[in-house]
Amino acid sequence: MQYTVKSPVTFKGVGLHSGAPVRMTIHPASAEYGIWFRRSDVTRQDNLIAARWDSVNPARLCTRIENADGVSVSTVEHIMAALAGLGIHNALIEISNAEVPILDGSAAPFVRGILARGMLQQHAPVRVLRILEPVEVREGDAVARLDPAQGFEMRFEIDFADTAIGRQVKHLDLSNGAFVRQLCDSRTFCRSADVDFMRANGMALGGTMENAVVVDGDRVLTPGGLRHSDEPVRHKMLDALGDLYLAGAPILGRYTGRRAGHALTASLLHAVFSRPGAACLTVVDSRVAARLPGVGVRQEDLALCA
Repeated sequence: MQYTVKSPVTFKGVGLHSGAPVRMTIHPASAEYGIWFRRSDVTRQDNLIAARWDSVNPARLCTRIENADGVSVSTVEHIMAALAGLGIHNALIEISNAEVPILDGSAAPFVRGILARGMLQQHAPVRVLRILEPVEVREGDAVARLDPAQGFEMRFEIDFADTAIGRQVKHLDLSNGAFVRQLCDSRTFCRSADVDFMRANGMALGGTMENAVVVDGDRVLTPGGLRHSDEPVRHKMLDALGDLYLAGAPILGRYTGRRAGHALTASLLHAVFSRPGAACLTVVDSRVAARLPGVGVRQEDLALCA
């Protein structure tokens, strides 16, 4: 069965990079609709943007999607991760500006809002993108790869000079609500040395200590410290899940990321879809569908963040 949100859910905040105020509402959508964004502030151009890999227009430090008229929405990765992690297949996301609100820097507020409204089961088969052979892309030391697997798994490795982060490695089977319990509350992070540079270049204008983890050497400057000792690598996994959901369907495979970012994961999807025989879109039976992210998630799972 496919799922959508049971009723509209609205979020208000500012864009991380623009600092501009934004209102965003996730509306229910019919079966087979997919995920689409609609820019309510755009009236003289096509204001619908498909949340798909072939709509991605490279941007620094976030994922941006754009339609043929050049109308775009950026920083979509956290809301896409929430939708993927909750098993939402269909939604129309109305947004009043060009950037998704950052809220607390994680996907938890989106997850909490959607779970509070509830999810509606739709009588339509679940399709997955089944990975049939390994696909890998590289850029310097960074690697992103997809391999065949029976469910959806993820392994991620990061390595930063700041000892507050250092080298972190995590592997997860993301079936049955693992995203909600283990990843959704992990926040975006940055090095203190990068903050001034980003702001001088018109980025992170909406960033605060309330919506990002800021580190300086061996110190975590954000009040309250880390939510998890390995919060940075968990957040990278959160980002990757959201970026991979731009495949247009849940992925049946194993994702491996090493120092990978948004652009490399986007390149990985391009490689998958451009290589004949690398993957296929297929309907899965109830046994396989039951192991996908989001199946069986409950409101209580949010309180179990590990």
